[in-house]
Amino acid sequence: MNILDIDHIELYVGDAIAAAQSLCTAYGFRVYGHGGPDTGLPGQRTVLLGQGDIRMLLTSGLHKDHPASQFVAKHGDGVAVTAFRTDSAAAAYAGAVAAGGSSIRQPRTWENDEARVVTAEVGGFGDVVYRLVERHGTADQFQPRAIQMEPGAAAGADEDLLRSIDHAAVCVPAGELDSTVAFHEQVFGFTVIFQEYIEVGDQGLMSKVVQSPSGGVTFTILQPDLSRQAGQIDDFLAWHDGAGVQHIAFLTTDIVHAVRTFAGRGVGFAVTPSSYYDALAARLGATDIALEALRPLGILVDRDHWGQMYQIFAKSTHIRRTYFLELIDRHGARTFGTSNIPALYAAKERELAEIRDTAGTSSA
Repeated sequence: MNILDIDHIELYVGDAIAAAQSLCTAYGFRVYGHGGPDTGLPGQRTVLLGQGDIRMLLTSGLHKDHPASQFVAKHGDGVAVTAFRTDSAAAAYAGAVAAGGSSIRQPRTWENDEARVVTAEVGGFGDVVYRLVERHGTADQFQPRAIQMEPGAAAGADEDLLRSIDHAAVCVPAGELDSTVAFHEQVFGFTVIFQEYIEVGDQGLMSKVVQSPSGGVTFTILQPDLSRQAGQIDDFLAWHDGAGVQHIAFLTTDIVHAVRTFAGRGVGFAVTPSSYYDALAARLGATDIALEALRPLGILVDRDHWGQMYQIFAKSTHIRRTYFLELIDRHGARTFGTSNIPALYAAKERELAEIRDTAGTSSA
């Protein structure tokens, strides 16, 4: 099985048009295409967004029995499908099923005069499905005869601030971390490239990072430590009603410019105390980006054996406070440092603590 990278992600949402408008306004995505009953996708409305090499499908069900409607009713808006690009969808599907993966949809071909795309689907974790995608022909066709493309949507792509999907973070219930990791190893050939126990105050969580042999697909898998105080991973699992994608990290090549731009459009970002930056010089030495630029924006910095990385969480805009986005800028770093992850989750905990306090005050 040869998994190359993340071809696209599909979110099931209550209102695809409103969700698309929000992402376009705040993060600079553009509408690349539309799909629905009139294009061979019965029972749904789908909007295809693009930026850089990122492709996102936003799908809403048109009746209560559609899978998107059922997903949203249970989990709220969130990532329902992660698509892996491969050189043979049929071979990848056969290999995944033979290795113990559950079949969701057998290989199907979508084609017109310009392109041929083969897709197949297998079960992932929780209610998330893995879609295997094989592409031939022009890149201007995403899913021939199913997604009607918008002419000229890619114009201006050289100025996009977001370039690709760096990784996805997955939350699983306590006791399911090792089995979820083993599933990705056995079925898809992923390997563990990083692991860490994270402490945030009285909370604890275990993190293992799995990656495809190509390096093009990376998942951070998290489970709560039930022996410690309940925290944000427990909150996610309760509010999402089970395992799911907690956040998607988008790669940018200028995180300072990206954060300033998106903040100017109304995006909220997790806050980092100024004291975090006072200790950075002693811990990391010189940083590629000046601390004076990082401090007012709350951007975190760390390093691995290959270089530095800069990261920040955006605040969730979903009613359940589950799914959110991350920005990451890699200056040579290939994995994750030992300090950024605890600092990121500490910043997220401060955000959620404010929400809990507000909810408590409102109910008093």
